[in-house]
Amino acid sequence: MGTDIFGVSVSALNTAQIGLATTEHNIANANTPGYNRQQVVQTARPAQLTGSGYVGQGSDVGSVKRIYDQFLSAQVVQEQGTSAQLNTYYAQIQQVNNMLADPNAGLSPALQDFFGAVSSVSSAPESIPARQTLLSNAQTLASRFQSMNQRLSDINSSVNDQIMNGVTTINGYAKQIAALNQNVVTATAQAGGKPPNDLLDQRDQLITQINQEVKTNVVKQDDGSINLSIGNGQLLVVGSQAFSLQAVTSLNDPTKLEVAYGTAGGNVIRMQQSGIQGGNLGGLLNFRNQSLDSAQNSLGLVAMGLAGTFNQQHQLGQDLNGVLGGSFFVQPVPVVNKSTSNTGAAVVGASVSSYSALTGSDYSLQFNGGTSYTLTRLSDNTVTSIPGGLPQTVDGLTISVAGVPVVNDSFMIRPTVNGALSIAVAITDPAKVAAAAPMRANATLTNNGTGKISAGSVNAPPPPNASIQNNVTVAFIDPTHYTVTDNTAATTLVGLPGALYNPNMGATLSFNGWTTQLTGVPGVGDTFTVGPNTNASSDNRNALLLGGLQTQNTLIGGTASYQGVYGQLVTQVGNKTREMQVTSTAQDTMLQQTIQAQQAVSGVNLDEEAANLLRYQRAYQAAGKAMQIASTMFDTLLSLGR
Repeated sequence: MGTDIFGVSVSALNTAQIGLATTEHNIANANTPGYNRQQVVQTARPAQLTGSGYVGQGSDVGSVKRIYDQFLSAQVVQEQGTSAQLNTYYAQIQQVNNMLADPNAGLSPALQDFFGAVSSVSSAPESIPARQTLLSNAQTLASRFQSMNQRLSDINSSVNDQIMNGVTTINGYAKQIAALNQNVVTATAQAGGKPPNDLLDQRDQLITQINQEVKTNVVKQDDGSINLSIGNGQLLVVGSQAFSLQAVTSLNDPTKLEVAYGTAGGNVIRMQQSGIQGGNLGGLLNFRNQSLDSAQNSLGLVAMGLAGTFNQQHQLGQDLNGVLGGSFFVQPVPVVNKSTSNTGAAVVGASVSSYSALTGSDYSLQFNGGTSYTLTRLSDNTVTSIPGGLPQTVDGLTISVAGVPVVNDSFMIRPTVNGALSIAVAITDPAKVAAAAPMRANATLTNNGTGKISAGSVNAPPPPNASIQNNVTVAFIDPTHYTVTDNTAATTLVGLPGALYNPNMGATLSFNGWTTQLTGVPGVGDTFTVGPNTNASSDNRNALLLGGLQTQNTLIGGTASYQGVYGQLVTQVGNKTREMQVTSTAQDTMLQQTIQAQQAVSGVNLDEEAANLLRYQRAYQAAGKAMQIASTMFDTLLSLGR
């Protein structure tokens, strides 16, 4: 009996010792990230049948288990990935918002100053200082466009760097998870199927960390290992084997890095970027695709539209030297990138046919064979079929092709991306500001009637009619009939018996690219002339039209002005920034609540562990006392035989 009591005491000592060790392990790892508290699973030994019935034989520790809630742990991982994505998006877009909304560094003050200088020139067109101020403010405006574009380009470069670093981090985690997979399988087999709790905690913590970089899908295997996949099912970890991601240059845009998948054979598979969600990587890609690209395109649209429409009006004017106006701004042009995977020799070009029709979107052009192309507007995925070959005009763009394409060759067309980068002032001589109109209508001094003729205006669009400065004479046969003769070209524009004229209604004359109005009652033989605008230093007709462009809806299909398009950009980015701020804050709160729920189940409670420590200590002391009693009883039995 003493031996039986001794065996029971030893089992009690062992159980209490394991309980103490487990409790101390919990206490030691109370602040270890990813640690799940452990608990001793204690079972009673089978009882021994005696004449008095079944007598207990002590206890054993069946296993030490993790207190682990798979649902809550998976929810924490998912919400941490979502939180990381939102916080990354918010941090990036906040940079864009701060730049656009800055009252000093934004575009609005530079636009106001520029058109204020245009107004000054229209008030004093002969003033060289006013013209010089206009050129100076134009240079400031162009520099503001360029500096803002450079900031957006710097943010894009930063996104590329972060993508590269994120890929490196993910690959490192994948290798560690694969190594832990092997260790878990080996340890489980060695323990007869009992779980290696600490190894499982380490692996789960790595899964949490990799999901903060990119969303993964976890599939548990029968041998205790896990498989990890990302995106649309690309495997990242299979058992003890880890695959790698790579940051590669986009096929269609050399300024962007994309995430690709490396196979075991060393091949690179380009992934669908929209399928990469969650974590910092998902936040970076979403920010670039949804906000950064559109911001740069919209800023470029303002610059390209301003340069184009201002140039068009400027070319309809005349400078102080009597020369027709040229381009005031260097005109930005669309960018076309040929996919590096193309096998054909075709080169696609794009030019702007209508600044008003530009959308600010990028386009993907694909050759389908024969003369068929498909053009996809990437902002809303609107598809335009082009069955008859190129050139074709779509959304204000004229798209052409040179060379022979091969089926599935593709091209990325970015009409406005370089608008803010490329805009510049094209003239340096203030005398070349075309503030005047190139033609002027006058009444002959010897006229007898009350007829009058307006100074006239140039018909748009440019370039001006080649005959705009020809000498034209309007002669009245009588107060109700007139003829029009182009003296320079020796051409009768309106001959005898003459056009009918109603003195009460007046008349609008439009020839050689100009338009003027006749009013009043001309006398018989009265004449009016339309010809070159000589000695026109004080003429401000074109300057007034240039200044009027500030408030005209010249962009987005005639629905928005320059300031309007920029205002829309500021509003869109501001609203998105606010949305990201609110959403990320709410997600962080939800994440903390989920972590608290998970920790309530799996976390270490030091008060509870202190109670367990005392309980196991007393159990150990009691088992030791029982062992002492068993030893004394055994000694008593031995003494009986002496």
